[in-house]
Amino acid sequence: MPWFLAEQECIDVQSRNTPSDSAPPIRSGLLTAPAPRHRASRLRALRAVAKAALAVTLAAGTGALAVPAANAAPAAASAVTAVSPYQHGPDPTEDLIESPRGPYATSQTVVSRLSVTGFGGGVIYYPTTTSEGTFGAIAISPGFTATWASLDWLGPRLASHGFVVFGIETNTLLDQPDSRGSQLLAALDYLTQRSSVRNRVDASRLAVAGHSMGGGGTLEAAKDRPSLKAAIPIAPWNLDTTWPEVRTPTLIIGGQADAIAPVAIHSIPFYLTLSNAPEKAYLELRGASHFFPQTSNTTMAKYMISWMKRFIDDDTRYSQFLCPAPNDLTISDYRDTCPV
Repeated sequence: MPWFLAEQECIDVQSRNTPSDSAPPIRSGLLTAPAPRHRASRLRALRAVAKAALAVTLAAGTGALAVPAANAAPAAASAVTAVSPYQHGPDPTEDLIESPRGPYATSQTVVSRLSVTGFGGGVIYYPTTTSEGTFGAIAISPGFTATWASLDWLGPRLASHGFVVFGIETNTLLDQPDSRGSQLLAALDYLTQRSSVRNRVDASRLAVAGHSMGGGGTLEAAKDRPSLKAAIPIAPWNLDTTWPEVRTPTLIIGGQADAIAPVAIHSIPFYLTLSNAPEKAYLELRGASHFFPQTSNTTMAKYMISWMKRFIDDDTRYSQFLCPAPNDLTISDYRDTCPV
């Protein structure tokens, strides 16, 4: 019976069965008794039926079924977001990602230029644990006329957060960005196919970074290999200022006072033309010169770690440090494509 008819039945029953003031009482022996109450019980039962019919009708209209409150907990539990299978390490905090070392002990191995082709060797840093499966990896190139020693503080710092880090030497100190891009990719191929730590690396989760012309080479590598999970050009220099070919999540870090690769000519136009990158961000360090990456820099490391964690490890716990824009006095400009 439709709910509105059931409700009408309740009204009709009430009008028929409720005693009027003038209804004669029922006599029992010498006592006068009131009219029986069983009809009122029937009325209450019919009202309950009407309410139940109303609930079912409304639930059917939304495609949902009413369930007891006791059954709500399992439904809520099933809505919990799945954890990335690549997630490593404890829940992140500001203190953790600003610390000089992360939660993993690390080791390193030197790769001679005589044992490789396509780049100039380098140093590999990696977590020593073998109990957590494989790790994502990143290759990093130094800048024009520089060697890996100019950036080597980054190796153990990044590796201690659960990454294999390959700081490379270039074929010559004068190599240009396109050459450095090719060398970064050659280093990743060596790392995943021939290196002594290849079994520690997940070859499907790779990234590139670099300083100056190495930063320009980072964009070149990302353009040539769209499967890369992340790219981080640092104070990048490149004569090509448009990068719509890049389809890799890219974080550009620039220096506000950079006179060699001024951000208005390099970093910012690079960022603005990353029109096909699924996610991008531009972070500018307040008062920083072109050479800010060559000494330990907490802000730079903090956001590199967050970007790598978010896109190499697909670890959304680190999104909080990237989006919304960080409130950090060491940053003079920050732009991004939230949500990350």
